[in-house]
Amino acid sequence: MRVTISQIKEMKQKGEKIAMLTAYDYSTAKLIDEAGIPLILVGDSLGNVVLGYESTITVTMEEMLHHTKTVVRGTKQAMVIGDLPFMTYHISVADALHNAARFLQEAGAQAVKLEGGVAVSEKVSRIVECGIPVMGHIGLTPQSINQLGGYKVQGRTPETALKLLKDAQALEEAGAFAVVLETVPSQLATLITQKLGIPTIGIGAGIGCDGQVQVIHDILGLSDRVPKHAKQYAKLTDIISNAVAEYYNEVKAGTFPTDKQSFSMDESILAELPQQS
Repeated sequence: MRVTISQIKEMKQKGEKIAMLTAYDYSTAKLIDEAGIPLILVGDSLGNVVLGYESTITVTMEEMLHHTKTVVRGTKQAMVIGDLPFMTYHISVADALHNAARFLQEAGAQAVKLEGGVAVSEKVSRIVECGIPVMGHIGLTPQSINQLGGYKVQGRTPETALKLLKDAQALEEAGAFAVVLETVPSQLATLITQKLGIPTIGIGAGIGCDGQVQVIHDILGLSDRVPKHAKQYAKLTDIISNAVAEYYNEVKAGTFPTDKQSFSMDESILAELPQQS
């Protein structure tokens, strides 16, 4: 039985912190799911950490659906949330509904996430009315990075702080079951969390949020850098590099494979084979 939006909302009411991670493939998703993480986001961050794009703006709907399918196949309990990519929900309500539905119908996700507050609240409302759970996302919204002028902390002025609060409230009123707060001052994130009846999921927004989300590559040390908001729980780049180097050296030296990694047959069968000069 997969985690439901009702269970996520209950976690806020009980004061139980919510853990969320990204995943982009079957094997990683399976490990995260087995660890008990209740929310898995197939983020458009896959553009940066998996596909090698410079930003999330390049990510397409087909790429998102492809990766979401693999994550769904690797999970049994976690709620899988698909990230609606750039310009797949901005043009019209019809586009938003169509693309949100594709995540559920074609990829098997249980919810979708989209960026924006007041500006997308009407679309959120219509998607929710059609039975599709929506997670909001405000603060530093990577799809709007060109407009924001870079990866900067959002909400540090009275005007921008008020805007974020109104955006969060608009998403709740529209029916979103949770909202991601990205790169927001911790004091503001705590205030928003207290004002909302739905859970807030922080990333670079402090401990006052109801939950936290991180990019799996960041916490496993698979990225070239560690963002300020992330903690590196392992350094897999070193482990992988060392393993690959050791494999390479053993192949070159002729010490791999050994009999342990090889298969044998009855020598008499070889003797029966025609001998060619």
